[in-house]
Amino acid sequence: MESASVEKIRVLYVDDEENNLQAFKATFRRDFKVFLAISASEGEEILKNEVIDIIITDQRMPEKTGVEFLESIIPIYPKPIRLLLTGYTDIQAVIDAINKGQVYHYLTKPWEEDYLRTVIKNAYEIYTLRIENERLTQALIKANEQMEFLLRQNLLS
Repeated sequence: MESASVEKIRVLYVDDEENNLQAFKATFRRDFKVFLAISASEGEEILKNEVIDIIITDQRMPEKTGVEFLESIIPIYPKPIRLLLTGYTDIQAVIDAINKGQVYHYLTKPWEEDYLRTVIKNAYEIYTLRIENERLTQALIKANEQMEFLLRQNLLS
């Protein structure tokens, strides 16, 4: 990051394998603010309590697949950019991820450190552009309402 005042990208990584979670944290904790969850339900708990920018989830997990987890959180947490990570090249999982889980990027395990870092940074750029777009849209709506009000005032006087 450019300076100490710049907030780190907040990344939630969900994987049912503890060693993957620890490897991810060890690799990326200097670059990002890392949150770890060993299950979909633990991931949901973190989402309740933390603002998350990027969600990375493993596909094959016991209680819910990665796609099912991502699909289930969209109505409540639509903003975070979603990435799917899997050790298997299951084409149906890829299709489901894109269609149902609104996944920005699909990655295979084991991840390549520099590539994954770049994907996270690119995903964050999209995240910030969406947030800024939303802010500008709200500002435009407010400006339009104020103009309509002023027009009505002039028409009435």
